[in-house]
Amino acid sequence: MKNTYRLIGFVILGIAASAVTGAVCEARRRNAMKRLLDTANEGYETAHDIIYPGKGQRRAKKLRYGPVYPGM
Repeated sequence: MKNTYRLIGFVILGIAASAVTGAVCEARRRNAMKRLLDTANEGYETAHDIIYPGKGQRRAKKLRYGPVYPGM
């Protein structure tokens, strides 16, 4: 009886863990689709890094508007 309850507990724990993982993956997918849809609505003339500066670029330099002078 004790082993049966332990097995049922592990099964419930596994189902809960997979539900949480699925919810997190779905939230990430929705955010990514929203960013892509916003970019598509802007048109291909507007780059993705102008709409979302800093998203997806970890080591890139900051986006600068206007003229860029060497040495600054």
